Amino acid sequence: MQISGSKGIFVGGASGMCRATAEIFAAKGGKVAILDLEKSDGANTAKALGGTFHPCNVMDYEGMEKVIGEAVAALGGVHFCVNTAGGGAAIRTLGKDGQKHPLDVFQRVIDLNLIASFNVNRVVAEHMAKNEPNEEGERGVMINTASIAAFEGQIGQVAYSAAKGGIAAMTLTMARDLGAVGIRVMTIAPSLFDTGLTKGIPDAGAAQLTKDCAFPRRMGKPNEFAVMAIAIFECAMMNGSTLRVDAGQRFAPR
Repeated sequence: MQISGSKGIFVGGASGMCRATAEIFAAKGGKVAILDLEKSDGANTAKALGGTFHPCNVMDYEGMEKVIGEAVAALGGVHFCVNTAGGGAAIRTLGKDGQKHPLDVFQRVIDLNLIASFNVNRVVAEHMAKNEPNEEGERGVMINTASIAAFEGQIGQVAYSAAKGGIAAMTLTMARDLGAVGIRVMTIAPSLFDTGLTKGIPDAGAAQLTKDCAFPRRMGKPNEFAVMAIAIFECAMMNGSTLRVDAGQRFAPR
């Protein structure tokens, strides 16, 4: 896929990894729509990138269908969708105090990460399928965000690991579902990145969290996620896989 002239939707695009991806996409001639919470910096981000801002809550599934439709209309189509929205909870299956993991918390983490991601994909795919294919037969690319916790979740990450594992697991199947219409689906599984809840952690704390990395032994930078996302968009052979962007880190139990 060629970025120049393409249209992209960036869910969670007001900050961090998704914003960095939108910035490169816009710099290469793409047109962007930023989707994020109303209280986010989405309006300023969109203005800086010459795009549009569409306030949303990914857990409002019906509302997301409307917001995505509005974003596609504003763009005049959609060829790229990157979704980084998500979050977790630090609770053991059975706590040291003997308390069970609250089922409603587990459900919310699944809803926020897995169900919301699938909802975004199914709605965006409907719009992408209407595109005229390029010379390779491609109509679009969708990228979801998992985590290395999908593969070696730490103590207390049972809900988050289940949700991110689900995102990784649906990638190939969704790519197969959508291959007939020329839509590629990929997932990026980052390690700890300097964004969101980890942003601003003191150097000593960051060093402790990343001591098991092979190299470099530091948290990832949003631009490093973005470089991978852009490479996926541009390479037609990237499809149906989950790529770790993690400096060789493998989470220890705690």
